[in-house]
Amino acid sequence: MTTADRERRRISARVRILLWLLLVMAVALASVAATTRSILLRDTGQRINNLLAQEAGEFANFEEQGFDPATGRPFTEPDRLLRVFLQRQYADLDEELVGLVGTPGAAPAQIIQQRDIPVALPLHKDAAARRRIFASPHPAGTLRRPAGEIRWAKVTVARYGGEPAAAFVVAFHPGREQARADEVFQVLLAISGVALLMTTGIAWVVAGRILKPVRLVRATAAQLTEQDLTRRIPVHGHDDVAALAETFNAMLDRLERAFAAQREFVDDAGHELRTPITIVRGHLELMGDEPAEREETIRLVTDELDRMSRIVEDLLLLAKAERPDFVTPEPVQLAELTADVYVKARTLGEQDWVLAEVADGEALLDPQRITQAMVQLAQNAVQHTAPGRPIRIGSRVRHGHVELYVADSGTGVRPEDAGVIFERFRRGAARRGARGSGAGLGLSIVKAIAEGHGGRVRLCGTEGGGATFVLTMGTLTTLEEAHP
Repeated sequence: MTTADRERRRISARVRILLWLLLVMAVALASVAATTRSILLRDTGQRINNLLAQEAGEFANFEEQGFDPATGRPFTEPDRLLRVFLQRQYADLDEELVGLVGTPGAAPAQIIQQRDIPVALPLHKDAAARRRIFASPHPAGTLRRPAGEIRWAKVTVARYGGEPAAAFVVAFHPGREQARADEVFQVLLAISGVALLMTTGIAWVVAGRILKPVRLVRATAAQLTEQDLTRRIPVHGHDDVAALAETFNAMLDRLERAFAAQREFVDDAGHELRTPITIVRGHLELMGDEPAEREETIRLVTDELDRMSRIVEDLLLLAKAERPDFVTPEPVQLAELTADVYVKARTLGEQDWVLAEVADGEALLDPQRITQAMVQLAQNAVQHTAPGRPIRIGSRVRHGHVELYVADSGTGVRPEDAGVIFERFRRGAARRGARGSGAGLGLSIVKAIAEGHGGRVRLCGTEGGGATFVLTMGTLTTLEEAHP
């Protein structure tokens, strides 16, 4: 996918702001509408429950304390009790007061009804509903039926001698009240839709005006290059966008200083290291003594100076090139290479140097580059390991690959630093204050050497504390298994 295609598929910040605003508003408005409907339905339910309880309580009091107006004495017949009570009541529009007289478990034989109500199927005309309510052992309940829901309360009339069982039933049809709550819900949804449309237009204009300075920042940033870091973004006003421009300009200042420091470091490294190398080489080559030990020392020191000369070139290469392909592989005896590394590394500090294991066999490696990488790892280990503490150096063969490693017993590497310590000019927080800290190129050189051999370098923990750096090489010849 080309850059132009990605630009076309990318959603602008203006659109994202608008979509998020509409999403939040839609959720908020829908929540308000749903909550309002829920509150209305809850209030309706409470009002119906209070009405049912009131009507049932009034009938219970009338049954207990009332007198028949025809005789002036307490009621003895359930149907007479129900008729007199219903004649004195005035029900609400959706309320139905019904007296039922009959045998328990069967349909009521007699129905005393106060009046008709404007519903599709009143209770007094629904035989199945009357039977269920009359036979129910509960004093109140809800009856759901295709013709509409009924909320009811019932008071059983006490029997007198052999009179049949009777009951007073107050029923409420909540359909109209619920429909009113649904109408309010629909009105709120309609108002919310209009509000969202108005918000869309207003938010589109406002977002465009707010993001206009941001687009200016983006256009200015696009004109910046590594060679030209002098451009700055104009700052207008005192709002957040102006603060963003100031922060971006401050970042450009730091970036420009960082590039200048990098170039200065490369120039200084090339100048400062070449001169002492040349002087030391000249003095060593003019030495006149010829003991065998001194000759070996001269060979090692000369070899080390050659390696240091190449470090200067590597610094320049790492600072200026993207692909550090600078290895020259040749057949190398792993045992001899490991021993040479060990001899050179143990002069770096007063730690307890241990040659942990040595691999037998021949590998296709660049001995100077491998020595450079291993000595760099050993130097890092010295910087973070107290004198007298062990540092292990070794080589082995695993799964057809050569591994050379340096394991220290120092402070280790923090997890948040593990991902950056191999980058150029980057050091972990624990390494910035370490004695002998360099410019942050050592581990990047190690990484480049490993990758130049088709391998890699990885960081592992050391048992008992510390860090272990392992070079894994992928270019191999004939090898034998490692010996401890």
